[in-house]
Amino acid sequence: PHECVRDMCLIGILGFLSTTINKGHTMAQILSIHPQSPQPRLIAQAVETLQKNGVIVYPTDSGYALGCRLGDRDAMERILQIRQIELSHHLTLVCHDLSELGQYAQVDNRQYRLLKQLTPGAYTFILVATKEVPRRTLHPKRATIGLRVPDHPVVQALLRELGEPILSCTLMLPDEDVPLSDADDIAEKIGKRVDLIIDSGHCEPESTTVLDLTGDEMVVVREGKGKVTHLL
Repeated sequence: PHECVRDMCLIGILGFLSTTINKGHTMAQILSIHPQSPQPRLIAQAVETLQKNGVIVYPTDSGYALGCRLGDRDAMERILQIRQIELSHHLTLVCHDLSELGQYAQVDNRQYRLLKQLTPGAYTFILVATKEVPRRTLHPKRATIGLRVPDHPVVQALLRELGEPILSCTLMLPDEDVPLSDADDIAEKIGKRVDLIIDSGHCEPESTTVLDLTGDEMVVVREGKGKVTHLL
């Protein structure tokens, strides 16, 4: 009997050690969420991961993206490490609608009319941030932030449930020429570096159009999926 108890104790200790050693290297949970009719239960599960300081992969109207909560410094650092970028590359605040966007950026009447015309859609707007945005998430020299309102049912459902923006970055790995567009491929390459992957099928990777609205005139920083010919 004593040997049996001893063996059980050893098994328990080894199991604890194994769990401890592997902590932080667990494969991400994968949720299959319908791209047009997101299941509320699964959306709530994804939001819970964000609220617990997690990093998630989620679909947008311009490909898959990495995301975390706005005030979560550790999660933001993880995203920067995955992408191997610095804050001079704008991170983006993904907002549910214009009213939320206006809470985090300084928007005048001229800018508002343009934002109303182009949202939701595949545009990223560079704007001067308000004090609601933590300084560590801003461009270090300009105090600006990228903001967007995507046109995708899954991310819109996430934002409604979360009740605040998602701090985000396109899922483009350092050694890749194009963003990742397949959940299985994403799991294979970074599954141990994120906490949750939302699989909504193939997500065509096409960069957003980036518009700098900080000056007197709009500047097209990058032309992408969002059309600009009618704006010029």
